[in-house]
Amino acid sequence: MKVLTRPEELVLLAAWRLQPDAYGVTIRKYVMEMSQARWSVGAIYDALDRLSLWGMLSSVQADPTPERGGRSKKYFALTRDGYEALVKLKNMHESMWQDLPDPGFSMQTK
Repeated sequence: MKVLTRPEELVLLAAWRLQPDAYGVTIRKYVMEMSQARWSVGAIYDALDRLSLWGMLSSVQADPTPERGGRSKKYFALTRDGYEALVKLKNMHESMWQDLPDPGFSMQTK
């Protein structure tokens, strides 16, 4: 099983969640909202490129639009391989977290 990095996992989950409107800008916005962290455009597109190369995402180029100065958007969709990778990763996380002892302290916020 290919173990995804956390950025790859988050980008893959975002692309799945945002279908059919999953393109670079919407994926980046969603990942930043969910992680409450700033993500560079390059970090998102690097992950999208790797996930596409590995067959976990497919993509389609939309028709150019006047609003984008004649440029087109590239939309991403989760593939069966991407879905299977996420299921395996989720199961691995659940197994690792299962039956962990209480750390012995409680988180207090002031």
